[in-house]
Amino acid sequence: MRGAKSAKWVAGAIVVALAATACGSGSDEGNGDKGEGGKGGAFSMNIAEPKRLVPQAATESGGSQVLSGLFTPLVEFDAQNQPVLAAAESIESTDNKVWTIKLKDATWHDGTPVTAKDYVGAWNWGAYGPNAADGNYFFGTIQGYDEMNPVDPDGEEGPKKAPEPSAKELSGLKAVDDKTIEVTLKAPFAGYKSVLGYTVFYPMPQSALTDIKAYEEAPIGQGPFQMDGKWEHDKAVKVKAYADYKLGDKPKVDAVEFRIYQDQNTAYNDLLANNLDVVDQIPTEVMGTAPSELGDRFKSSEASTFQFVAFPTYDKKFSDPRVRKAISMAIDRDEIIKVVFQNSQSSADAFVSPVVGGYREGACGDACKFNPTEAKKLLAEAGGIEGNKINIGHNADGGHEQWINATCDQLKKNLGIECVGQAVPKFAELLKQVEEKKFSGMFRLGWIMDYPSMENYLGPLFSTDGSSNYYGYSNKDFDRLVQEGREAKTEAEAITKWQAAEDILVKDMPVIPLRFGKNVFGHSTNVKNVEMNLFNQVELTKVEKA
Repeated sequence: MRGAKSAKWVAGAIVVALAATACGSGSDEGNGDKGEGGKGGAFSMNIAEPKRLVPQAATESGGSQVLSGLFTPLVEFDAQNQPVLAAAESIESTDNKVWTIKLKDATWHDGTPVTAKDYVGAWNWGAYGPNAADGNYFFGTIQGYDEMNPVDPDGEEGPKKAPEPSAKELSGLKAVDDKTIEVTLKAPFAGYKSVLGYTVFYPMPQSALTDIKAYEEAPIGQGPFQMDGKWEHDKAVKVKAYADYKLGDKPKVDAVEFRIYQDQNTAYNDLLANNLDVVDQIPTEVMGTAPSELGDRFKSSEASTFQFVAFPTYDKKFSDPRVRKAISMAIDRDEIIKVVFQNSQSSADAFVSPVVGGYREGACGDACKFNPTEAKKLLAEAGGIEGNKINIGHNADGGHEQWINATCDQLKKNLGIECVGQAVPKFAELLKQVEEKKFSGMFRLGWIMDYPSMENYLGPLFSTDGSSNYYGYSNKDFDRLVQEGREAKTEAEAITKWQAAEDILVKDMPVIPLRFGKNVFGHSTNVKNVEMNLFNQVELTKVEKA
């Protein structure tokens, strides 16, 4: 029994989150109020329907955006992608294995104090396999995780076959006192402080654990905003400024309405009409006209999104790496970026984003270079594709149809195979179908880093037990190198291991790297100071009414 698949997935086609810009509320590590806050009206922005609003289970972009306002992480990141203290007063370790976290004074939105037990209870809930939290994987480095997530004897994952966990709490996690958490890892991890900036490490009040489903309809957090009513599914999530917030910058507006859209073009049209204040991704269909329509309200910033197409490697049709490489080499990434994306993205030439240390330009080599002649030759050597037909799945609510169709047209032309796009209404539904292996064919995914490290791309996406390895990829040498990188004493040593692991991906090609991108967004005339960070999130506390 392992926790449910998870990911900081991005639903849309354009967005590319995470770069070398600051995120969160800045690098100030002191306590106290910062700014008046709550005196500037309200603004609205679009999101996709969240899959969950429980921190340990909200690992896609819609839910993460909402929770970024309701909670403050233990650490945030500065312009150099280095962790700076936020909700934590200090995070220290002498051996990179036992970590001591001291908390700043903070209160829940109901006025009660936040304590170490609130973190411990939330993390244990996320780590407990039967809860099937999408962020379960990220607790896997802590001692006691394996006892909470036993593996099926036959190697298959799934709660129906796995034995019951022998523990309900992480043995390596304890509240020393009201303000101190001690975390003991299974092995040293020098970069663990950065990991703690991820959404799944938010706390929850202990009362939430008695009824999680009721809690996530109106989550109580310790961040700059609090819920204003309940989650209106497929319609909106409304929040308002929390007057007693002390962990960072106070909001410059009174409220935010997260409006749930199933079509990006509808959101963009509402933006043009000033009926929506922020659109976090400009639809591909209007990339050519948006700059002139929005003027200086058309924005872009560096990002960390990694857009790719994955193979169900468990499907015999795609089991040969030569088939996978042939498909990759038959795609003219630059042409699609020019025609469809109006040069707002760049061709992916590696399996990790250029914004993280250890990225190597051209790491993917010939496998990511457009070469239709060699692609056709390689496919022939592999005996072709069963049925001479493939399909590429995508979520209809993310604006992918145009580039998927363009990709299929190229594969038809360059490989002589039939190719069709297959739309699934919602991103959450696509993930569910893929996770349960009910989707037949290739499928698009887009990853946003959770914390700035090569490991955050390699571990979750490609490890055998990776939280977001939906494609069934498994290579023991790869797994070993990723783990050795985690245990390395220096960042340089870790990067050497992780680059060696990436070289294995180039040989096996479990996915096709397609694009690195930028945040491409816009806002109405009603607001100003709209910024997006590396995590594909609007910086909610910075937005002001114009």
